[in-house]
Amino acid sequence: MANIASAQKRIRQTVVRTARNKARRSRVHSFVRKLEEAIASGDHAQARAAFVAAQPEMQRAVTKGVLKLNTVSRRISRLSARVKALAV
Repeated sequence: MANIASAQKRIRQTVVRTARNKARRSRVHSFVRKLEEAIASGDHAQARAAFVAAQPEMQRAVTKGVLKLNTVSRRISRLSARVKALAV
């Protein structure tokens, strides 16, 4: 355990930030999982609704620094293509 006050504070801040980031990442994974399930069901309307809900959540994770921009952009692009393919 750190003996210096600033180091102790950094440890406390890290614990709080880690919990916050983990919750946000888990939330993103939940939205993506629901989208994957909708895609697997083959229902375009349900998949589109799940995609519309998941996309802002993924973008928000980028602005909060939880996920990287290119990673989220790539995932959104691939998921969008899969949802679009259901319409055919």
